[in-house]
Amino acid sequence: MDQLQAAQLVLLITQLQLQRRIIQLIEMEIRVMELEMEIEELNRPAPRRFWVKRWIKERDTLEPHISLFRDLQVEDNEEFKSYIRMDMATFNELVRRVGPRIQKKHTTFREPISVVQRLLLTLSYLAEGGMYRCKKFLSRTPHNTMSKIVKETCDAIYNEYEDEYLHCPTTPPEWLQVAERFQTRWQFPHTLGALEGKHVAKKCPKNSGSRFYNYKGFYSIVIMALVDADYKFIWIEVGSNGRSSDAQIFNDCDLSEAIINNTIGIPADDHLPGDERQIPYYIVGDDAFSLKTWLMKPFSQRCLTKEQRIFNYRISRARRIVENAFGMLANRFGCLLNTFRQTPENVSSIVKCCIILHNILRSQKPLAPGIVDEENENHDVRPGYWRRFQVMHDMEELERGNIGTRRARQQRQYLAHYLCSPVGSVPWQDEYIERHRLENQ
Repeated sequence: MDQLQAAQLVLLITQLQLQRRIIQLIEMEIRVMELEMEIEELNRPAPRRFWVKRWIKERDTLEPHISLFRDLQVEDNEEFKSYIRMDMATFNELVRRVGPRIQKKHTTFREPISVVQRLLLTLSYLAEGGMYRCKKFLSRTPHNTMSKIVKETCDAIYNEYEDEYLHCPTTPPEWLQVAERFQTRWQFPHTLGALEGKHVAKKCPKNSGSRFYNYKGFYSIVIMALVDADYKFIWIEVGSNGRSSDAQIFNDCDLSEAIINNTIGIPADDHLPGDERQIPYYIVGDDAFSLKTWLMKPFSQRCLTKEQRIFNYRISRARRIVENAFGMLANRFGCLLNTFRQTPENVSSIVKCCIILHNILRSQKPLAPGIVDEENENHDVRPGYWRRFQVMHDMEELERGNIGTRRARQQRQYLAHYLCSPVGSVPWQDEYIERHRLENQ
């Protein structure tokens, strides 16, 4: 065999070996593809045996909420009010007005959850709070479905009633009606509302760091509210992070900006009853806020004159309204006293719904005796019923309050003088101040 034939033989052997290697690689690729298909088949979720699980499908006949609702509807209206915090007439109105907003379409796959069931789920949650996972078995509603229902229903209630029951005055006549009620009920002139903020506890939101961590040692969002003389909320700001103070939140809010820019219809300066000096109209708050001509607050508790003590007593009667409003709100809707686990946006929806429902109930029904703080024959405060229970967390109390402008301080001092004058005083204030001064010695 010559050299040429030997070279051809070597080349042929090499080609055969290369072809065998290519075949092996192809076989390996085919096997890998088969393994991937097997893995994909194993990871594929099993086909649903039921479109709706049987224990959920029997919600209409076996759910305790529905059974209890039907029994109380017929037998006991008072217990019905304890159950969902409103009477049957108000509930039926909610069904009529909110129903079109939350009604779902019927399909061939399953029947939708009814309007009545959606409202009962939402109102029972607002009344008690708790975790959806703990409620799903009694309500026969999956926790994720319940979470969606509560959010949608709260938004629907708020959007339906906002213009009617949470209307912030925007014209001088509307503000003057608020001021007249404060003068009539609480003998404090030129008052356009009582301002306060409260914490609503919640679980730390994802990727939020310490933004919602407040000085009291828990995570929260803040409700800032202005309340009229009848314990109704007329303006709210919900959702600010708990780390911010009262003053920070209010200074950045739309109401503060509107008052400063005079775009919300605040009445022009006017004389006090029986007096000739022109005084601005104002809201009242606590020491956390800055003293301004349009925001009055008490004197600090150090070395007070008699006039200043009387001023603090008189303004405290006006400020007590907002404290009682928050107390009634939390006593009626227990979810506000729990630690929410929803997102800040969902918590804000729930809080705003609670506030609008509070205003609806306040407008439709008179206050029962003893619910809020009342004054006895000596004008000492008799604590309201809501104070027996847990209350919402106050905002930060400063060791030294925000110092106001010179003009605001002069205005407060003039108001203190006016409230001690014959035209501005109330008959019992001197005796009350003296009695409490002796008790505190």
